[in-house]
Amino acid sequence: MLKHSNLIIKILIALILGYTFDKNKISSTTYLPSHETITSLMTNLKLDGELSFHNIHHASKDFGNQFRFLPLAVLYPNSVSDISTLVNYIFQMGLTSDVTIAPRGHGHSLEGQAQAHQGVVINMESLAKSQEMRFHIDDNTSPPFVDVSAGELWINILHESLKLGFAPKSWTDYLHLTVGGTLSNAGISGQAFRHGPQINNVHQLQVVTGTGEVVTCTKETNSDLFHGVLGGLGQFGIITRAHISLEPAPEMVKWIKVLYLDFATFTKDQEQLISSNNSFDYVEGFVLINRTGLLNNWRSSIKNKDPVRARRFVSEGKTIFCLEIAKYFKKEDVHTIDQKVENLLSKLNYNEFTLSISEVSYVEFLDRVHVSELKLQEKGLWDVPHPWLNLLVPKSKIHKFADEIFGKILTDSSNGPILIYPVDKSRWNTKTSMVTPNENVFYLVAFLSSAMPSSTGSDSLENILSQNKKILEVCETASLETKQYLPHYNTQEEWKKHFGSQWEVFVGRKYLYDPLAILTPGQRIFQKAVNFL
Repeated sequence: MLKHSNLIIKILIALILGYTFDKNKISSTTYLPSHETITSLMTNLKLDGELSFHNIHHASKDFGNQFRFLPLAVLYPNSVSDISTLVNYIFQMGLTSDVTIAPRGHGHSLEGQAQAHQGVVINMESLAKSQEMRFHIDDNTSPPFVDVSAGELWINILHESLKLGFAPKSWTDYLHLTVGGTLSNAGISGQAFRHGPQINNVHQLQVVTGTGEVVTCTKETNSDLFHGVLGGLGQFGIITRAHISLEPAPEMVKWIKVLYLDFATFTKDQEQLISSNNSFDYVEGFVLINRTGLLNNWRSSIKNKDPVRARRFVSEGKTIFCLEIAKYFKKEDVHTIDQKVENLLSKLNYNEFTLSISEVSYVEFLDRVHVSELKLQEKGLWDVPHPWLNLLVPKSKIHKFADEIFGKILTDSSNGPILIYPVDKSRWNTKTSMVTPNENVFYLVAFLSSAMPSSTGSDSLENILSQNKKILEVCETASLETKQYLPHYNTQEEWKKHFGSQWEVFVGRKYLYDPLAILTPGQRIFQKAVNFL
């Protein structure tokens, strides 16, 4: 796909050297003076959209709200050609410029991954405005799918596909994210045990590589690039369109929560659920630490089999485990769904008096996190630092993990939800760039903390970051063999350890598809080569 040259060899050497990232020591040096770069871009780029050098501060922050790197410009593309033209122009600058490019979806990265210090940020939502969704439902030659811009939000795909009675198979918990953003990571939620992550449910991609080449790829055609960009953290190309698999959509959901006091029983039930072909359609879990009045605070109505015991239930000072499950159904099944749910629940070993069941629409269930977002926005508590830590823990290590983390580090409280649920990798496409533990069954454990900017207490950013560091240190010293999901590291050596046996393949793809390391510098895996050789 790319012609190799002596330049590639030089760049290979430069990238192998690696580097250490220090957010306090970002170089503002550019090998073309900033005004010359601006003049060059403004004069030579012929675009359908707009390249803006003003009012671009919004592109210097993200949901994580910890890093702020001001770009040189923001591209608002009206076509894929705009993106290709920009990337190719910066590639042609070669080693004379350190300008980089970062595609930005809805801005929900956590560690500045969608930022480009003194580079160009591409507003991918702008691309979506000029591209329509194309549904392929009645095509007898292939399963149903939607052909959609990578800058489109999943929530919009949900609404449009439901009009046709269909919906994507796999989701994230939060739907106000772009297709390209989640496919560059994985896209995991409570449906992943059955359908795999979102990267498992893609038939075809359109990608702009680090040279500006526009490539269509599938599992069969340009398959190396196809598998590379899925979970590839934006390192090999910018996803611009995707074919997303669809299935007939349910209309309603039985949304269920039950509590466990014993972690072993909790995980046994979760693992049983994900191993069954006739089970619930969604399986997740939460760790609840020292929560007051827990049973009285469910968002849905509680059906108590034992109201006396329910009133006596005490959650203060305890670590409790919540199983959240859902069963999808159509309205014509309303008379049989209760019996189906009861039969499935009869196989579980939760505390019966903690059973909570509500009936909601499919959209209401999938978009549930957005409701919480709106409430937090009203209180001014959404735009705060989010020092999240997401870990993948092997099944064989999950009990030791719980003993160390919930038994010794997080004992009094947490600064946000803690998700914990298993998935089965044996049903996944393992050729993608996503890194997982070596075991087929592993747990996603997500510490979704929010820090209060003015706090100096347990909910301060400093304290939460220190807590995250302790968790990672325990995982290392106790040999828990965890992997980070939505990973963040500061040195290439750490990245090398993260990828393990996949590192050489990852590096090889970088050399092939983005030889100047132009794309997504905020991941801090590779540093753009410059003319110092």
